[in-house]
Amino acid sequence: MKLSKRLQQIDHMVSKKYDHIWDCCCDHGFLGMSLLARNAASTVHFVDVVEPLMQDLESYLLKNYIEPNKHPTLKSNWQVHCLGAEKINIQSNTSNLVIIAGVGGDLLIEIVEAILTTHSNKNIELLLCPVHHNYKVRQSLISLGLGLINEHLVIENKRFYEVIHTSTDSKLPISPVGSIMWDFSRQDDLDYLSQTLAHYQRMQKKEDSTLLKFTQKVISDYRRLLT
Repeated sequence: MKLSKRLQQIDHMVSKKYDHIWDCCCDHGFLGMSLLARNAASTVHFVDVVEPLMQDLESYLLKNYIEPNKHPTLKSNWQVHCLGAEKINIQSNTSNLVIIAGVGGDLLIEIVEAILTTHSNKNIELLLCPVHHNYKVRQSLISLGLGLINEHLVIENKRFYEVIHTSTDSKLPISPVGSIMWDFSRQDDLDYLSQTLAHYQRMQKKEDSTLLKFTQKVISDYRRLLT
């Protein structure tokens, strides 16, 4: 099993052990299985709403992650949950990392808001990689009072992805355009910034007056990265 560059980056950013890791919208569970194999949590939870996928994944895990001779170093437990990511049940007094990747920005925001509303008194870390709408996602994370732990920019199949590690406990502010992920000595970063600015400049020509001010602010915020 070879992880994509995007999932490799997310895997690499899980740098400590947790009581629970929730691989939400996990699809075929490749990321969760990588985390499970290296005992990144006491329990790795595979979460997706698509029942046939979860049934196939559970069958695979039963065959390949139970017998000791197949994974003699495996110490972690695993659970499969067929439910929406917003419905996960996080227990008090445990360390939890919630991973949400491969979904659109609007859906990701809905899931994060629901999780934090349900578990408002708990310390939760989130590792997020939206497919698009990164500025909007970041604005939402800021409004929810989350702080930054780490962030990285990844290019895969000529597409750019932002991976954002955030938590309810961190005091480092999140920037709506990213901060520590940028390195403008790299051509990829310059290309991504140029591509992002071009996108919002095209939007600016199409927007009605109610959204024009927002788009202008987004462009200004991204341009400020170069000054």
